[in-house]
Amino acid sequence: MSILIDLFKFLRKSRKFWLVPIVLLLVTVGGLLLFAQGSVLAPFIYTLF
Repeated sequence: MSILIDLFKFLRKSRKFWLVPIVLLLVTVGGLLLFAQGSVLAPFIYTLF
């Protein structure tokens, strides 16, 4: 979790606000894949990618 905090501090300090949506999208997709790994939804989610 500290990696994400450090990343957002870096983005704020270097004023690269255009990277925030990309980072949030990657974190969301990663969380979705981890959540669906052991569930019944996994075949449906994997077909999206």
